[in-house]
Amino acid sequence: MQDVIVYLGPSLNIETAKRILPESVADYRPPVRRGDLEEAVSERPKAICIIDGLFFQDCSVGHREILAALKSKISVYGSSSMGALRACELDSFGMVGVGRIYEMYRDGVIESDDEVALACDPFSNEAVSDALVDMRINFERAFRSGVITGDERDILIKTASGIYYPNRTYRRVLKDAKTNDEISGECFERLTTYLRTNSFSQKEEDAREVLRVVGDIIKN
Repeated sequence: MQDVIVYLGPSLNIETAKRILPESVADYRPPVRRGDLEEAVSERPKAICIIDGLFFQDCSVGHREILAALKSKISVYGSSSMGALRACELDSFGMVGVGRIYEMYRDGVIESDDEVALACDPFSNEAVSDALVDMRINFERAFRSGVITGDERDILIKTASGIYYPNRTYRRVLKDAKTNDEISGECFERLTTYLRTNSFSQKEEDAREVLRVVGDIIKN
């Protein structure tokens, strides 16, 4: 029995995850859903790490399940996606949140589940849409790099927020904003080029970070 159970999906490639926290230490499982933690608690790991979880396809992992794990003296960490959301809601009860997205939820910068929700290929479990929270961060980075104006950044975030999450991609957001004459063709081209080489995933970075944090704690 490994020391850590990790619920991981599209936030981070599993082979990358295993290089950070190897299989000798971690048991990697699909995105968590309602009822999964009951089985996990019965296996008595040292820690449970929630990165990804189901939102709308199935019942989400419940607060009571996480509280039961904590009551059983199992450390529970959350980051990146469902883990960040639940950690924000339960950090006062002992769940440990890790990463910028957790901090954004904690500080009220973002609030909705929709911010981190993705549509995934049912066979490969790879994302086929883009997360709103990552879009916020990338549009802000583009603004700070002088690629777009503050007004264009705000328009793009508003456009992205209005698209149902399974259909939300950078291409769709830019196309809709351009079609509605909210951004110019020049802005469309500049940002498309910028994102092609500079796109950043905070969800991925936070997933890496929580695995490093848990790995360091388990070693000690």
